[in-house]
Amino acid sequence: MTTVHRCMVTTLGVGRPSSSAGEEWQSFKILFHRFANLPSVIDQCTLSPEFKCNGHRWCIKLYPGGESQASAGYLSLYLQHCSGGYATAAFEVSVLDKYQSVKKTIKSTAPRTFSSQKWGWKDYCHRSYILKQSNNILDDNGTLAVVVSIQRDLAAPFVPNNPMGRMITGMFLDEETADVCFEVSTANVHVDAGDQAAAPSSVTFHAHRLILKKCAPMLASLFGSDDEEIVAASITDVKPAIFRHLLHYVYGGSVEEGELNAHAKDIINGADKYSIVNLKLEAEAAYVKSTKVTMDNVIDNLLYGDSMNLALLKEVVMDFLVENHDEAIGSLSFDDVPGHLMKDLMVAFGRKMKGDTNEGRGSKDGLNTMHVSELRMKLAEIGLDVDGSREAMIEALNANANELAVDLNEDSESDSESESD
Repeated sequence: MTTVHRCMVTTLGVGRPSSSAGEEWQSFKILFHRFANLPSVIDQCTLSPEFKCNGHRWCIKLYPGGESQASAGYLSLYLQHCSGGYATAAFEVSVLDKYQSVKKTIKSTAPRTFSSQKWGWKDYCHRSYILKQSNNILDDNGTLAVVVSIQRDLAAPFVPNNPMGRMITGMFLDEETADVCFEVSTANVHVDAGDQAAAPSSVTFHAHRLILKKCAPMLASLFGSDDEEIVAASITDVKPAIFRHLLHYVYGGSVEEGELNAHAKDIINGADKYSIVNLKLEAEAAYVKSTKVTMDNVIDNLLYGDSMNLALLKEVVMDFLVENHDEAIGSLSFDDVPGHLMKDLMVAFGRKMKGDTNEGRGSKDGLNTMHVSELRMKLAEIGLDVDGSREAMIEALNANANELAVDLNEDSESDSESESD
């Protein structure tokens, strides 16, 4: 079974590999964080996010424990074509050491034609070569740096991106084309005295019924059915500034990181009420990242996470309690903590006892101790709802086990390069 974990592309740059005199190449540097902790079971892969070159989308497919056809102890590494149709590319993949010098490079023996398959090396290098401390490949945080370089096709025709997303975002607050509107006030929302003095009592937001029906059905329902012709709806439980973020997101926009961090709870509350799921999860992640869990706030965060069904926040809180269990036992009262949260605590203890390894993570039983982000990723890959408790997510994955297995294995067959230094 192939398990997918995505790592961050942290550097994108244009450059020339040392072997490419007179040629133009585009290079992408990808950091695989905590390499030693990535799944090392045979046939489990880690995917990088996609990047674009020559008008096509690509990603790196890394098997830390090797593909099924790899030699024992070797990791496998491939360039995966992610766009539709066909593409031809010459490419090379390099491993950098922690000083950013090239440690190992393998280049394709000839330009390869891609459709949906991957090209690369089943025996790229021995995994122990990466992990060996004296080789100085992993940095002090255990990060592996890989650079993939693809030869530029200067004759490739330029094809602009589909403008539809930009056009829909451009309709945000367009009064001329709108057919409904929201009257948003703070009647039922606590507002700080300073904000209340600066904010208007009511703000009108123009919108489009069709976009709301497809992207935010809960908001669309405020206008009734198509036959009722309700053109105005009142919102009194979300601040106007927060509602603007919600509506902008519905139209394909995004919330700036500073705003997301500063107003994470308000955005979570509004997005939860009107079922704007992805924004809720984005705000939850921002809240987790920007909030330091302490003994003073751990119970409040646990109760808040439970009330808003924030599985990631609950997981972070439970991990904190496990790490600090002696102090927690002596200083905290759990009288107000619902009993059903005991299972989340046991999951955190289970991971701690196993050392948070990836053993068995691809199995059905492995779902029980899998991290929330991994569960959400698996659900998203097969088109299921990602907003739910840990138990609900596991139940959904178990109910769709066959579809999940097919989805994860659909690209398991591939051709391999002959290794050449």
